[in-house]
Amino acid sequence: MKKITMGIVGYGGMGSYHVRELIKNEEKFQLKGGFDILPQRQSALKEAGYLAYESYQALLDDPEIELILIATPNDTHKELAVTALNSKKHVLTEKPAMMNATELEEVLAIAEKNQREFFVHQNRRWDEDFRIISEIFNQQEIGAIFKIESRVHGANGIPGDWRHYKAQGGGMVLDWGVHLLDQMLFLVPGKIEKVQADLSYVLGNDVDDGFNTTLYFENGLTVLVEVGTSNYLKLPRWYLKGLKGTAEIIDWDLTGEMVQATGIDTAAPKPIQAGVGLTKTMAPPTEGAMRRLPLPKGEALPVSIYENIYEVIENKGQRIVKNEEVLRVLHLMEIIFEAGSRQEILPFE
Repeated sequence: MKKITMGIVGYGGMGSYHVRELIKNEEKFQLKGGFDILPQRQSALKEAGYLAYESYQALLDDPEIELILIATPNDTHKELAVTALNSKKHVLTEKPAMMNATELEEVLAIAEKNQREFFVHQNRRWDEDFRIISEIFNQQEIGAIFKIESRVHGANGIPGDWRHYKAQGGGMVLDWGVHLLDQMLFLVPGKIEKVQADLSYVLGNDVDDGFNTTLYFENGLTVLVEVGTSNYLKLPRWYLKGLKGTAEIIDWDLTGEMVQATGIDTAAPKPIQAGVGLTKTMAPPTEGAMRRLPLPKGEALPVSIYENIYEVIENKGQRIVKNEEVLRVLHLMEIIFEAGSRQEILPFE
């Protein structure tokens, strides 16, 4: 079996994660070495048993290297990708692919010119919680879904260093937002008619420390995507409303459940005391009107992202993460920034 020999540029948090947790488990890939501008990371590459090239160009000059993994700050992705593609290497870059859609369009043109493949590590399509949500959405066990809420909440502010600065592509829209938006556009078919957004700058950074956006699809589905870094109490990771039930996933430990209408005729609910008044509308459903169900196991994707990359390069296989999908997400993020800045609901497609 032929293996693809890889090189890596950037051996920080994500770069070293790829090496420790991903590449080593993929039998069709082998990492030869990498380059990082920081001496301590060059040393870490050597300590891990890999070749530390003296420069990025030296890495690209190695004829054995077929695929370059870019795991560097966001503002460097374009230049590094262009140089690699012009050196006749395939490229896999961490998300976001580029700082904006125009940059990606330019890079894809260079990839086509050089007859090389360009990939983006949109790995959250493989998350188990998202695979469960995908099954609920597609199987419609709680009826047709008309509202999706997708959130990640934390209370640690913006992590790291360069992520605090706009010029380097920092902020939560480009950090977690790109993941959650990619999941939604991968899951939901059809066009987005309009976009509303509110960006948070309460922590005093150069970039957004959180945001929420509402996507209005032409089929009537509404999607809320929210990222927060000053949330000391979290809301559920997922909350879905269907015409015949509700589902939620609380966190990445996959706690949660579905509540499904039984369709059985029951007596009308009795009013309950609510504060200083009575309510029938907000009373619990009558016994027998609904059932509680465990979450499904989730619809797994056929192969890992690295296996899919191998199939594309070696056998011209179908991509799971298509570049036109990545481009659509970048366009959407640009609209989110504009809608947040203007405080207006803006058209998208």
